[in-house]
Amino acid sequence: MQSYQLGSTKFNNDTMVMFGVSTDNTPSQKEFATKLGLTFSLLSDFSTRSTAKAYGVLRPDGMCNRVTFVIDEDMKITYVEIGNSAVDASGAETACSRLDHKKATAK
Repeated sequence: MQSYQLGSTKFNNDTMVMFGVSTDNTPSQKEFATKLGLTFSLLSDFSTRSTAKAYGVLRPDGMCNRVTFVIDEDMKITYVEIGNSAVDASGAETACSRLDHKKATAK
């Protein structure tokens, strides 16, 4: 998460919005965000876990796998990073750069 925070200016701009989703409750997320100095939004999927289910990341124990998704403006998933490497922002940064390039060349 800290690597995403460090690169937050690359992810929050006119064409992109960055946020985190977890199955933690809101008070836990707030404490986590404060501890890490996160300035982007964390959304809680604590009560229903419907987002985790819809994206296929909910484990049998009710927790989520670490996953990074890059979703384009047409709501299509264009990039997925699963596991411990999902907390490294470099893959998502590359995917977002590709999306920006694709959008620029489509004009």
